[in-house]
Amino acid sequence: MSLSYWWYQGGHRGDLIEIDRAPPLSAQYLVDINEAELPEIIQLPRLGETMARRILTERNLNGPFEQIDDLIRVNGIGPKTLAKIRPYLLPISAKQD
Repeated sequence: MSLSYWWYQGGHRGDLIEIDRAPPLSAQYLVDINEAELPEIIQLPRLGETMARRILTERNLNGPFEQIDDLIRVNGIGPKTLAKIRPYLLPISAKQD
């Protein structure tokens, strides 16, 4: 009975429902190179697991990077690679005394 009432009221018109959609959100991926662990570093462009491990080894052996340009001391990171990953790196804050 309720189905026939629905049909009688025009329930099966075939009209499309208009849905308002929010614009997609953009997220920026930023890494603190002195705090990041392997999974975070691997996500940086042009860096795979091997390069990420080299960064961690360099940081563990010689201490934190004092500036982003210090990443050049990692074997395999040159000016081109550094330029590609720089937009994804958080600025390195000054040491707290």
